[in-house]
Amino acid sequence: MSFELLKKEGNKVSLKVTIPAEELTGAMKKAYAKNKGRFNIPGFRKGKVPMHMVEKMYGASVFYDDALNILLPEFYGKAIDELAIEPVDRPEIDIEQMEKGKEVIFTADVFVKPEVKLGQYKGLEVEKTIVEVTDEAVDAELEKNREMNARLINVEDRAIETGDTAYIDYMGFDGELQFEGGTAENFPLVIGSNQFIPGFEDQLIGKNAEEEFEVNVSFPEDYHATDLAGKPVVFKVKVNSVKRKELPELDDEFAKDTSEFETLAELKEDTKKKLVEENEKSAEAEVKNLVIEKVVEGIEVDLPEAMIESEIDNMVKDFDFQLRYQGLDIQKYFEYTNSKEEDLREQMKEEAEKRVKVQVAIEAIAKEESVTVTDEDLEEEIEKISKLQNTTVEEVKKLLKEENYEYIKENLVTQKTMDFLVENAKVK
Repeated sequence: MSFELLKKEGNKVSLKVTIPAEELTGAMKKAYAKNKGRFNIPGFRKGKVPMHMVEKMYGASVFYDDALNILLPEFYGKAIDELAIEPVDRPEIDIEQMEKGKEVIFTADVFVKPEVKLGQYKGLEVEKTIVEVTDEAVDAELEKNREMNARLINVEDRAIETGDTAYIDYMGFDGELQFEGGTAENFPLVIGSNQFIPGFEDQLIGKNAEEEFEVNVSFPEDYHATDLAGKPVVFKVKVNSVKRKELPELDDEFAKDTSEFETLAELKEDTKKKLVEENEKSAEAEVKNLVIEKVVEGIEVDLPEAMIESEIDNMVKDFDFQLRYQGLDIQKYFEYTNSKEEDLREQMKEEAEKRVKVQVAIEAIAKEESVTVTDEDLEEEIEKISKLQNTTVEEVKKLLKEENYEYIKENLVTQKTMDFLVENAKVK
């Protein structure tokens, strides 16, 4: 067996692989064992036809495809290890020789990870900006807490006002026809939330519980359902009940009910402390972003299109996952936005290129600085995972496969490299 790097042009390499004849013989035997039940030759029971008879009847080439499927992954993998190349997409394979009793020879053309010429990455000057926590910021946080702990109280002595929650039944009509998606029962609509078509909520103000009426509105011109876009429609509405939000008083009792503190002063102090910590973390994260931005600005690299397309693939998958979490999917998104996957991919291309540049820059620096992950680093990370998942380290280790370990190691190398860059930056 032999592996030869034929040529390298930019990020594309060509390699030649020679597989010994006996390896082909062994792969053909495996192909025969896998498929012998398919052959039907007079004089032999199905599945009992000897291999040499199958070759005599159909020719030895009948086993070549399956034999290649056995040989190619193994020997291509050995070739890229031996030649120390890092492919970033699938290879184009060309079989130059394949004949029983002879060596198998194939060539593979594949794009590989690009060479990165690093610029300055130590001593980079960046500014750390920490937002001061003001009394107003603390008050705003406490107000959010009040909102979260608000109660809804039935309104019986007045009409609907902005800020109320109206529980309504409604049916939407386009002319005489009831349209799809325009019907609900006891839907909780917060007046002023702009959750519905412009003008809908305004027409509920002044109405009372148990009242029935019609709401006349027009769908926006850019509405996702093209058959309704720009159309005037009528909703038949019934108000079942109305509730108003009642906020708790911001006092010592509120602190006792919503926290571990006895007084409002203690709650305010703790709120301020947490906001300070959050602002510090945000500032540190921003420093990392600024440092890596400067690192990327200084590198020279010719990115293979395959790496960018692969990153776009990942971004599309993540986007689809987020949509599904919200009860949609990517096909519905394309329908609503009157767009195609090609449009989405084009929108994502610039961000994908940035991400890939960050990735190759960090990998190059990690290699240059010999950043490694120790057994202790891995143990600490697994312990963190166990705490997040509220389980034991032993249980986490049972579930982890080899590829999971590699993924964790790669993430740790990235984290350690980023820490190295920040430690060696001039933060003002």
